Amino acid sequence: MGASLRALRALVLLAGFYLLGVVLLAALVGADYALVTWLHGPIVFKLVIVSVVLAIPIVRGMFMLRTPKGEPPAGIVVTEAQEPLLWRTVRDIAQQVGTRAPDEIVLIDEVNAAVSEDAGLLGLRPGSRRLYLGLPLMTGLDEMQLRAVLAHEMGHYANFDTRLTPLIARGRAQLIRTIGHFHERADGKVAKERAKQEKKDEKRVAKGKKAKGVDTTGEGATYRAMAKIYMAYGNFYMRATRSTSRRQELAADLASVRVAGRDSAASALRELNALDSAHDFYMSSYATLGVGAGLLPRPGQVFGGLRRLLDARSADLDELRRELSTEPTSPYDSHPALAERVARIEALPDDGRAGQATRPALELLADADAALAALEQVVLTPEALALKRVDWEDLVHESMTLYVGQGAEEIREAFTAEGAGPGLAELLDAVDADPAVRWRIADRFPKSEQAAATTGRTAREFARPVLRRALNQLVSVELTARGAARWQLSWSESAALVYPADGFEEQLGLALDAAVSDQPDTESLRKLVLAP
Repeated sequence: MGASLRALRALVLLAGFYLLGVVLLAALVGADYALVTWLHGPIVFKLVIVSVVLAIPIVRGMFMLRTPKGEPPAGIVVTEAQEPLLWRTVRDIAQQVGTRAPDEIVLIDEVNAAVSEDAGLLGLRPGSRRLYLGLPLMTGLDEMQLRAVLAHEMGHYANFDTRLTPLIARGRAQLIRTIGHFHERADGKVAKERAKQEKKDEKRVAKGKKAKGVDTTGEGATYRAMAKIYMAYGNFYMRATRSTSRRQELAADLASVRVAGRDSAASALRELNALDSAHDFYMSSYATLGVGAGLLPRPGQVFGGLRRLLDARSADLDELRRELSTEPTSPYDSHPALAERVARIEALPDDGRAGQATRPALELLADADAALAALEQVVLTPEALALKRVDWEDLVHESMTLYVGQGAEEIREAFTAEGAGPGLAELLDAVDADPAVRWRIADRFPKSEQAAATTGRTAREFARPVLRRALNQLVSVELTARGAARWQLSWSESAALVYPADGFEEQLGLALDAAVSDQPDTESLRKLVLAP
């Protein structure tokens, strides 16, 4: 389907929304005319009022709701003078695809690349073009993979997809808003009736009578019926535009193959699948790990540290590259399933461009570190930018020390409640004086249903590992507070507590076992942890 036919189709689908509104308004007018003609009395006035109320959301949906423009991603605009190689690459790709290059490049903080165009006259008149390019995306790709991604985006320009997107989005927004207004009115009617019935029940109870209860069955049914009509057209609209959007994505994939080669295009999609998950994990487990402790990594490392994670977890990423989704994210997703897209590309004939020597995509930037640092200034909140900046090693140690200490507060409270706390030394003294205090302490911690139903020795067997973990946490707090142990950063696995000497961890395990045994021995734990 050519661009002109796709534009016509989008216009017809949007016109269908307005035509549906006209038909429904006409039906309401016709119903009112029939009521006035055949009926008389107050009931006519009430029914006409109902039709007027039903007409309001229809009219608002057609004429009174402006479609808001989505907020573009925050980022840094880079000029050709600032990033000559990147601009030259983008222009070269646009020329190969056969389209006009973007007028602006914006670096963003997402694992994504996207294009937009401020087209006019319902998409018929070209407008200013903008390319959004994620620095985390560039961090995980090599140059040929990035070329494949950029060629895909330029393919959307070449197929006029960016001009039609606002038109399609307007129809979707109008449908969603109109349906929402009907549901709001239905919910409001139900809430009003519920409040009315509850008030009556209160009066009945005050008079010593039995409450009738609340029954809102049927309330708002007319509004919901109108919403269903629009939802039926909305389902048709979404599925019709979805098929067009998916064909556009497949056509753009072919552009990426022409520019970068079959293997680079396919590997770029596989890499995107892995990179998206890795980036989410990195941001939650590394970049923002220290926020609760008032810490952030050094400038440029909030986004720049992703490279270290990717290098350290290559095996995990390989699995994500292989396991591609076979289903779209939703029935209305504009993109076909990732597995389908990759399979289509890999089924193409070998173009002889496999194994091309290539450099990391970040090397297309004049100064990647400076770009990563500049992006932080635009994307992060003022509160985040005001946090203390430290090296990764210090960030992990200080954050984990704080969090483990905070987690130990509940343990200290349980110890103190039994007169055995709050510190490790006081606990060991209390255990020496009364070994049974351990089980009373363990009884204050949350239990499973199975553990709660036990008594005697069986109950102690459930309590023993709970008490051991609590002791171990106190030991960690004690050792880090004295500088005898340190939390160590690891890019390949979780942070680990590094003990003072080789063999210390094994000795600690034996000492903890002794402290929670039936005949407790606290001496080894004292010597290991509390001795000067």
